[in-house]
Amino acid sequence: MFNEDDQLFGGSPEKKYFDIIFNASKGLVENQLITNLEKIVVMEKMLEDIFPDENIDAKIKSYIVENQDEVSAMLTNQYIVDVGNILTQNE
Repeated sequence: MFNEDDQLFGGSPEKKYFDIIFNASKGLVENQLITNLEKIVVMEKMLEDIFPDENIDAKIKSYIVENQDEVSAMLTNQYIVDVGNILTQNE
C-alpha cells in the first residue's frame, strides 16, 4: 500500500510519523504527545471503572492479540491524524 521508495510520498505512516516527531517544532510535538497521553490516562481510568477487579494492562494486551488487524489499522490512522495535527499547527 505504501511505497517506501517513493521520495515524495514514500514510507509508511509510522515512518513519516517519526520523521515528523523528530524534526518538527519541539513545542508542537510536546502538545500532541500530551494530548495523546491525556487520552490514554482517561481511557485507562474508564476501563478501570468498568472492570474494577481486572488487570487492565493484561486486558489491553489480550485485546491487541485478538484484534491485530483492527488495532493495526487504528494505529496507522492515529499516525496520520497526529502528523496532520502537527503539520497544520506548524504553518
